[in-house]
Amino acid sequence: MNDQSLRDHIVYLLKGGGAHLHFDQAIANLPEELRGAKVLGIPHTPWRLLEHMQIAQWDILEFSRNPKHVSPDFPDGYWPEGDAPPNSDAWDESVAKFESDLQEMIDLVSDPATDLYAQIPHGDGQTILREALLVADHNAYHLGQFVMLRRALGAWKD
Repeated sequence: MNDQSLRDHIVYLLKGGGAHLHFDQAIANLPEELRGAKVLGIPHTPWRLLEHMQIAQWDILEFSRNPKHVSPDFPDGYWPEGDAPPNSDAWDESVAKFESDLQEMIDLVSDPATDLYAQIPHGDGQTILREALLVADHNAYHLGQFVMLRRALGAWKD
């Protein structure tokens, strides 16, 4: 497999290709009143999952490209404080940040000047390849949870 082919495969995963669910499908048409809704036995609300995904993806992206980046405290810094968006604009802002950071990770992977295999100098063995795959994997995991939560809330159509 050549370098461009690998980059194309990673971008495909990041965009929700193959067996993965695309981010836009998971969040589409979720009623505003359900964004902070809880379901018995499920620890997260849609808002908490969205914010967690956005924070984690941002952290991975920034770690990948910024040697001065400081990650949030684990695990609390990767989750919002409340179960619901703090105001009506917060959901849309989080969605926009998620989409923007995802595009920036895609751009980083797509750039032929990015050495996918080189160890990130400020890391402890990570590479851009590993971090991009982590983003794809983490997003896929939580998007699956998002769909299950929407099903439990009666807000998902197969």
